[in-house]
Amino acid sequence: MSRRTIMIALLLPLGACSMVPAYVRPAPPIPTTLPTTREEAALPSLNYRDIFRDERLQKVIEQALANNRDLRVAAANIAAARAQYRIVAAAELPSVGGSITATESDSGTGRTNVGGSPVSGGARTNYAINATVSAFEIDLFGRVRALSEAQQDRYFATEAGAHAIRLTLIGDIATSWLKYAADNSLLQIAQDTADNAMRSVALTKARLDGGIAPRTDLAQAQTVLATAQSDLAVQQTALAQDSNALTLLVGARFDPALLPESIAIAGPTVAELPAGLDSGILLRRPDVVQAEYQLRAANAQVGAARAALFPRLSLTTVAGLASNGLSRLFTANAFNYSAAPSISYPIFSGGVGKAAVRQARAQFDAAVATYEKTIQTAFREVADALARRATIGAQASAQMQLVAASSDNFRLSDARYRGGIDSFLQSLDAQRSLYSARRSLVATQLTSATNLVTLYRTLGGDALIETDAKGPVPVGAPSENPATSE
Repeated sequence: MSRRTIMIALLLPLGACSMVPAYVRPAPPIPTTLPTTREEAALPSLNYRDIFRDERLQKVIEQALANNRDLRVAAANIAAARAQYRIVAAAELPSVGGSITATESDSGTGRTNVGGSPVSGGARTNYAINATVSAFEIDLFGRVRALSEAQQDRYFATEAGAHAIRLTLIGDIATSWLKYAADNSLLQIAQDTADNAMRSVALTKARLDGGIAPRTDLAQAQTVLATAQSDLAVQQTALAQDSNALTLLVGARFDPALLPESIAIAGPTVAELPAGLDSGILLRRPDVVQAEYQLRAANAQVGAARAALFPRLSLTTVAGLASNGLSRLFTANAFNYSAAPSISYPIFSGGVGKAAVRQARAQFDAAVATYEKTIQTAFREVADALARRATIGAQASAQMQLVAASSDNFRLSDARYRGGIDSFLQSLDAQRSLYSARRSLVATQLTSATNLVTLYRTLGGDALIETDAKGPVPVGAPSENPATSE
């Protein structure tokens, strides 16, 4: 073995050297517990079926997970990121090529020597089989490895992002489904009001014809009827738009029988989530995990930039067999080998290398800030949802009492008007108050139900994942992995 070959063999183990800074997860810039007055509880392993208990909603979600185009885009992005990682990681291994050649040459048949005697010659064929390693970089300072790590973390970030998209999709479907329920309730209220208004128009017209009611009563009754009919048309439009929104989220047409009839029935099917949770749970939200993988990628990129300041050693080798006869091609004498190591070092580049290191460090600092802001945003989202949860129950109870009182008031006012005791204006005011109270109750019931959806989404639901060096790891109950496997 030649001295040069021995030197190259001794240099190969140095590829384990790394210039990547040791990664330390930044401390979360939030309180250790979420704001609540309840005792702390551990978040159970949740599946969306545990929270959204109506089987109709579950079926809509199942269809969406199979057909939604955003999930398909996310799966394609994961596949692309995985392929890009493998392209970058391939630089850590030598690229080996092979060739088989047959070369014919003519030594000059028909030539004669000085004495006039013919010179022996003719066509000759040379055969060669070669394997070539072209410009393989021996990763002395870990530059190639750092680039591979950075790309791997970007791939993992894409995978975590797919978990976030899935979680958001489930929340959006639940919210849209509940909104349809609320609009269906508002449609029924508008229909009830229109029916009452039609009866009022008939009554006031009869009283006007009998000479016991002024024409203004009929005009006011007709105004209420026109308003109710207008609201009826608005709610019919809203229902159609809600159905269209759900169809887009699902990614395919679904059975209308899966739609809810009212918010009063659909709202209570959404289960409560535990409060008093450790804020550390937010570190397992998929968007936070995605931001951390992007931070890890930026950290590895710093190592790649630092390693680029040092010399690069590359090696080109050719080994093969060559002979002018096939019978001798596979003999020991036919073997040939050559190695051409080269070292490159930027003597003058105008400070590009150091500037690249500063740029990588600045991008790392930006990634740290992005990671911390993502955690802070997650904390605020949960805190806001918990704050609303603390008061929505009292608001709903008061609203129900208001509806009951308004209903009694309208019933009594209508009876007194029919009995000729009160004017139509008092009955009309009572009817408007009841209409407003019923609509407000629907809005409150919708807020209460969608608040639970928000808590499911902001706490991570069944999309909680851990940051691991081998990729995102689901926490708790198994969750449908949005990544596609090969």
